[in-house]
Amino acid sequence: MLKNSRLWRSTPFRLALAFGLLFILAFMVADIITYQLLKRDLAEALDDSVRDTYSVVASTSSSEEAEDFVAAVATYARLNSPEDSIFLLVNEKGERLAGNVSLFTAKDGLSTVEAGDIGVRGDDRIRIQAGTVSGNRLIVGESYSDTDDLERIALMSFVWASGIIVILACGGGAFFAARAQRRLDGIERAMSDVSAGDLARRIPLEGNGDDIDVVATQMNQALDRLSALVEGMRQVSADIAHDLKTPLNRLKMTVEQAIDQGGRGEDIQTLLIDAREESDRINATFEALLRISQIEAGARKARFRPVDIRDIMASVAEIYGGVAEDNGQSLDFTARPASPCMVNGDRELLTQLFVNLVENAINHCPPMTRITLALQAGDDGFAAGVSDDGPGIPEAERELVFRRLYRLDKSRTTSGSGLGLSLVKAIADLHAARITLTDRHPGLGVTLDFPARYQG
Repeated sequence: MLKNSRLWRSTPFRLALAFGLLFILAFMVADIITYQLLKRDLAEALDDSVRDTYSVVASTSSSEEAEDFVAAVATYARLNSPEDSIFLLVNEKGERLAGNVSLFTAKDGLSTVEAGDIGVRGDDRIRIQAGTVSGNRLIVGESYSDTDDLERIALMSFVWASGIIVILACGGGAFFAARAQRRLDGIERAMSDVSAGDLARRIPLEGNGDDIDVVATQMNQALDRLSALVEGMRQVSADIAHDLKTPLNRLKMTVEQAIDQGGRGEDIQTLLIDAREESDRINATFEALLRISQIEAGARKARFRPVDIRDIMASVAEIYGGVAEDNGQSLDFTARPASPCMVNGDRELLTQLFVNLVENAINHCPPMTRITLALQAGDDGFAAGVSDDGPGIPEAERELVFRRLYRLDKSRTTSGSGLGLSLVKAIADLHAARITLTDRHPGLGVTLDFPARYQG
């Protein structure tokens, strides 16, 4: 009962009902117009038939052979039943010369009389044509019975068709409304489960690509994003508790040591400098985390403008070429084509993306490593990459390196917060770029594929 009540209140059912009623109304209006046109055509056809019959009968008249005219009318009268066709010939004195009906008067031209008024059985109407031929009064007529039968058949056909249309419109509307409501109920259940904490719940899809499937797909993508963000928050909370515990303990020990030495009157300037540097590193970590959160929230999309990726990569290569050289490494940049490669994005963030990738390669690769920035244009967009022939990243850890504060064991001896690649991933996602890590045997390749729809 509750389900039926919800169906009656549902928007799909009301829309289906409204469109069904509109369709029925349009069909009935079309029926009425068609019926009226048919009725008019039948009436005109009957008038034409009466006129033709009158003309044929009148054509047999001649002043020299009046008896032949009377005989012709009598023959027509004898061969036709008065319930179907009537014939009447009256002389100038008002005397009946021939015919199959009683004597009656009629005005010239076309007119309609009732069968009972002229002595014909039945209650049909008769369409007559009256006129004077060779001094005699000639009346010819045909019954409306055939025309009325055709009109009645047409009317009943329209009534039955309207009934069938009403049944199909209401039944079909209810069926499709129930189907749409069932899919909307699936969306409602999925969202209820999500709001209850089941972030793995997704909206079922029909797979037919209709508008509900499109909306459901977009909502599922939003739920994927939400689930990833919530999981990221959980992971960040755990990583912050784990990774910042050590620097905070160091800061506390430094401060306590400074307090002890100060109490003994010893110099604590060096300890205060160490505490300030440790505090700066902690603040830098929190600032990076905040920036990643702002990027993931899409706050920087308002600053999107057409930018040239080729120009950005060339600038990064030029700036860090000397840094790599000082570190005993080489940094090259290649681009195909040489023309600008425009995408819609934030120049500052894209610069930060390539800077982070190049700095990672410089910091974690040994001397003699060759680092390459490459840009290639294709039919579907642009592929930008940073590669090296250094130690690379183990396959099992390639997805983990995008987690906030995650650092490889071999990287824990170097400076850094473990947020560089997390920032790269956030910027890439903001620009709808797909990021891929590949093993170059030896070395690591990082490729960013910018889709064509983001081209300027």
